Amino acid sequence: MKSTGLLTLAAFLALSSASPSLVKRAAPQGVDISHYQGTVNFNTLVANGMSFVYIKVTEGTTYQDPNFSANYNGATKAGLIRGGYHFAHPDTSSGATQANYFLAHGGGWSGDGITLPGALDIEYGPSGSECYGLSASAMVSWIKDFSNTYHSHTGVYPVIYTTTDWWKTCTGNSAAFASTNPLWIAHYSSSIGTLPAGWTYTTFWQYADSGPNPGDQDEFNGSLQGLKNLALG
Repeated sequence: MKSTGLLTLAAFLALSSASPSLVKRAAPQGVDISHYQGTVNFNTLVANGMSFVYIKVTEGTTYQDPNFSANYNGATKAGLIRGGYHFAHPDTSSGATQANYFLAHGGGWSGDGITLPGALDIEYGPSGSECYGLSASAMVSWIKDFSNTYHSHTGVYPVIYTTTDWWKTCTGNSAAFASTNPLWIAHYSSSIGTLPAGWTYTTFWQYADSGPNPGDQDEFNGSLQGLKNLALG
């Protein structure tokens, strides 16, 4: 995923020599997008076999993605299961403050069967401050603050999007969220690799940052009915 003015995951994750985006995949497929993808034809995504899309909503407490509304409405009209994500800035304000900002600008959830729980995108910051200046314990507390605030407003816990490397480096490989928060792991390879502590499986896998469809390429770990059940809470 891309942030405003921050380094992206692509700067830290190497693509495998055999692009996983070209491998035929049986599990429900999706993409995650922001304004970087410009105008997206969601009917084409459906025609290409996509089942879901995560759409950027906010970043920190000062940025709203300008294409969010158009993307969210387009995905809905095309019949895609969709959800929003928030790019975290743990160095600028509390987790609760950012969760409330996310909720206030489109990151909410309702058990209608087509809305995925909001996702917290937490990953490397600018080089030299990869963990945003927070200790591992402070980072865990920040994530808990965001997660618990989101849960108190919606009744569901947010999906956590991250990389195993960042999680180990910046949370001390905390296992505190494995029993509550679905995991969305980014790992650009033909296999998913080691997961962060506590989680025995991932709910979503971002396996490539480009492919036949706009945005990052994602896979749901389960059946289409399982994806719909997640949207039901």
